[in-house]
Amino acid sequence: MTLLAASLMLAGCKGNATTSKNQEDKKMQKKVLVAYFSYSGTTKGYAEKIAQYAGADLFEIEAAQPYTAADVDWQDDHSRVNREMKTEPDSRPAIAKKVDNIKDYDVVFVGFPIWWYIAPNIINTFLESHDLQGKTLIPFFTSHSSGPGETDKHLHKSINYDVTWKPAVRVNRWNDKELKAWVDESLR
Repeated sequence: MTLLAASLMLAGCKGNATTSKNQEDKKMQKKVLVAYFSYSGTTKGYAEKIAQYAGADLFEIEAAQPYTAADVDWQDDHSRVNREMKTEPDSRPAIAKKVDNIKDYDVVFVGFPIWWYIAPNIINTFLESHDLQGKTLIPFFTSHSSGPGETDKHLHKSINYDVTWKPAVRVNRWNDKELKAWVDESLR
């Protein structure tokens, strides 16, 4: 009787392990990219963690003309980012390079800091420079205190074809366990 109970218990454990393995296999079938823009390095750190948790490739969105400290001085009305975000809100800063094999990916996480309550316009440039049709797009951002503002609306202007959008979320409010849980949930 004890032997039978132990056998049944092991079979039950094996079933749970198989279910967990099947979930991991399903996640692994998706080809995932984490593309990010980071001026200060904060977003980069979170992008690296997300890529690790998702088993994803990592791509840095870089400006063709890199941003300087003077460029991102929000207190200077004539700074580059004030012009891009406030004076010329439809501007599209050039990116240094594109993802060569974007067609290979099923899911694209897109990361950025929040500037003026939306994603920086360079993110729109990235979206408009790639054919993302049929893909799942998962925007994530870092911010000291701002929420997503009009980020989703702002980004949706750059894609006028069929994609699956997830709402933009602030990732630097979570600990590593919460971040991993969000990545896992996002990939289901």
